[in-house]
Amino acid sequence: MTIHLPAPDGSLRAYEPRTEPLAVTPGTPFTSRTVFSAAHVVADPFADTNPDAPAAVDWDATLAFRRHLWSHGLGVAEAMDTAQRGMGLDWAGAAELIRRSAAEARAVGGRIACGVGTDQITGGTLAEIRTAYEEQLALVEESGAQAILMASRALAATATGPEDYLDVYGHLLRQAAEPVVLHWLGPMFDPALAGYWGSADLDAATETFLEVIAAHPDKVDGIKVSLLDAQREVDLRRRLPQGVRCYTGDDFNYPELIAGDEQGFSHALLGIFDPLGPLAAEAVRRLDTGDTAAFRGLLDPTVELSRHLFQTPTRFYKTGVVFLAWLAGHQTHFTMVGGLQSARSLPHFARAYELADGLSLFPDPKLAEDRMKTLLALYGVAR
Repeated sequence: MTIHLPAPDGSLRAYEPRTEPLAVTPGTPFTSRTVFSAAHVVADPFADTNPDAPAAVDWDATLAFRRHLWSHGLGVAEAMDTAQRGMGLDWAGAAELIRRSAAEARAVGGRIACGVGTDQITGGTLAEIRTAYEEQLALVEESGAQAILMASRALAATATGPEDYLDVYGHLLRQAAEPVVLHWLGPMFDPALAGYWGSADLDAATETFLEVIAAHPDKVDGIKVSLLDAQREVDLRRRLPQGVRCYTGDDFNYPELIAGDEQGFSHALLGIFDPLGPLAAEAVRRLDTGDTAAFRGLLDPTVELSRHLFQTPTRFYKTGVVFLAWLAGHQTHFTMVGGLQSARSLPHFARAYELADGLSLFPDPKLAEDRMKTLLALYGVAR
């Protein structure tokens, strides 16, 4: 039962895989928190394509994974950065993903929110950026999904100060049919978003962000904060208008932020809840009963895995997410759109496997072990 895993120094260490499968059954939606998993896409491994070509998606496997998340009571945050938006998945692919996933959500009664951005353009005037946002917002609203207004690379490149963000976001919020989620994605996830909200000073940027919300509180369901700074998120959520939710996007500190304190708590919209879906769902159900200790007891041990997957360069966390989906049996291959399966090292994969196995995260531990051995052999590690 021993498997030999490579360490960063080039040595091999013996590891004894666990044999206990993940023992979590599907359940009903949550009552105490609104929780979204930002879901990955499954590439078509037989497509004759290359990293510069449009993404080739295995739609059956991609939608099956969303049904898996819905079955555990989780919402799906669609066409976000976890789905390789802007890192292999272009707007045409994202639009098709939104249409298909929204239709699937209607069919099974699943909750879905979809990313609205400007990735059909690479730059332009503020008017052109507004038009790009409007096109995507219209598609999401027509699909029946909730809209998540994502940060825009084009806006980050074009805006000359906070007033440009106030103008663009105010324009979009005024015409939104239903309340949206505002997404603040930090530069650790996308370097092109440095200085978002008009300033590299996070305190100044926060004031602009809050000004956007304060001007249109009826059009903002909540905010999704991905800055990997727990205290900044807590300070921000305490300043939100009544009725505006905070959805944590902090993949380093999510247990404490979701658990909350005497002054409030965060809901969740997390990429790490893609591989942790069933376990995260079980934890939130404990929170639904008021058992915060049991919630923390289930989720706290997962933080080491999450911090490993999201280590610098953070934007390549998608590779670890898809790797674990392959080990868990949610897809038949470890191939990603844009060839992103090459973005992490073999020692990184080995540690991810070890941590996930230690959490009993795999429904079929033997399958996960066999697939890990296959990957090791591919890299030249003898069985």
